[in-house]
Amino acid sequence: MILIKKILAATAVSGFIAINGFASDADLIKEGEKIFNSKNLGNCLACHGANGKNIDGPGSMGPNLQYLSAWPEQALYDKIYDPYVTNPISAMPAFGKNGWLSDQEIKAVVAYIKTIN
Repeated sequence: MILIKKILAATAVSGFIAINGFASDADLIKEGEKIFNSKNLGNCLACHGANGKNIDGPGSMGPNLQYLSAWPEQALYDKIYDPYVTNPISAMPAFGKNGWLSDQEIKAVVAYIKTIN
């Protein structure tokens, strides 16, 4: 009986941790969306379009950001931090290297763009 109580308690604690982890992920994604769409922060939509989706016309200068969920988070982070490392002729500014976005803000943008489908 004591073993069952310990197992149930451990399951409840791990479930609580998992739920809180998802909540913080949701908060991070929401913050990333705010940065993506804000003219005063990332202003990503200026080049990548609304929601990062493929469009014609203004906001189509940058690549389509759909279906990046399989990309490693570090690769996306590095592209935002300093795109010139992998593409020396990139038109995208180095948001992290130039200090325009903090480490946490870049992580939030990465979390958001991984959800664009």
